[in-house]
Amino acid sequence: MTPQRVTLITLGVSDLAASKAFYNSMGWVETEQTDTVVFFQINGMVLGLFGLVPLAEDQGRPDATLGTGAMSLAQNFATEAEVDKAYAHALACGATALKAPEAVFWGGYSGYYADPDGHVWEVAYNPFWPLNDDGSLTLPDAD
Repeated sequence: MTPQRVTLITLGVSDLAASKAFYNSMGWVETEQTDTVVFFQINGMVLGLFGLVPLAEDQGRPDATLGTGAMSLAQNFATEAEVDKAYAHALACGATALKAPEAVFWGGYSGYYADPDGHVWEVAYNPFWPLNDDGSLTLPDAD
């Protein structure tokens, strides 16, 4: 067993159809869907959008009021220009601007936006973490 892995990220959403439309407009293509959940195959893992009420029921907490957690999801890019393009595209698709991309204290370049349910996404360029040819990220050896 590999303990350090994530195979599925599930985001609770208030309006499944609206969230699906947002991610479709971002260029994401659903792989599988039911009445309560939509799945997108992403680079080695899956992103799920799950209605809030059915997600609480699935978790065994049907009376829970689910919201967004204190976390962000990130997409790294190979250049600052790609970050700017991804950020502008997200806003054009209906995302809410949180912080426009800019040079940051750690030597990279990043910005933040929120999807229609308030899930925060970071778009970033990190010159210390080169991307693999397929766009995935493998941290460099710490020597």
